Amino acid sequence: MNEHIAQLVALQEIDQEIDLLDKKIMGEQQQLDERISQLAEKEALINELQEKIAGLEKDRRTLDDEMNDELVRGKERQAKMMQVQTSREQTALLKEIEDARKNVKEHEEQIITVLEEIEALTAQTEEESKSFKAEKKLLAEETEKVGSSIEGINQGKKEKLNVREERAKDIQPDLLNKYNTLRKLRNGLAVVNVIQGVCQGCFMSIPPQRFNMLLRGDQMFDCPTCQRIMYHQAPEED
Repeated sequence: MNEHIAQLVALQEIDQEIDLLDKKIMGEQQQLDERISQLAEKEALINELQEKIAGLEKDRRTLDDEMNDELVRGKERQAKMMQVQTSREQTALLKEIEDARKNVKEHEEQIITVLEEIEALTAQTEEESKSFKAEKKLLAEETEKVGSSIEGINQGKKEKLNVREERAKDIQPDLLNKYNTLRKLRNGLAVVNVIQGVCQGCFMSIPPQRFNMLLRGDQMFDCPTCQRIMYHQAPEED
């Protein structure tokens, strides 16, 4: 194998190992972020429930005030019954007293309904709050665990970056620049093997003459389709 190709293959091997470590870090962080997001959603739900309860409490107080006003109005009308002088006045007062009683009853029923809603929402809030506290504790433990894991991965990554730096020193600057550019443009794969005349980067066939020249191992060629740097290494037999 061409010396320059061998250097690039070795560099790509360490780069792919670094890529795997980056993916591990990303995976660890992503799982943690998902749990943080879920906990935030639960907290938002609790806040929403508390706001609903506060709104219902306000409605209940309003209904209480209105019911008390109706009770007072009914008592006032009953007191006036002792002073009426005509049947028309009596009939009018009786109607107002009856209307007040109906309004009081309606308000009582509405208050009961509101209290039942408050009770149900309060129970749900308590349950969600209990779950939130437990999950928050677990998240704190998980955050510490993930932090330690990522720290360990980063330590391994640092060691591999040092190895990469040493390997990169041996590569011609223009070739290294080409390699780095290809890695960015070709999903981290700049140097590819060619097996039976097929580029293992884009899986397109290369011209037979070019493949025959590649088999000699003394020249560097780019894939005519994906422009990756090609080399040939026979697959290991089972």
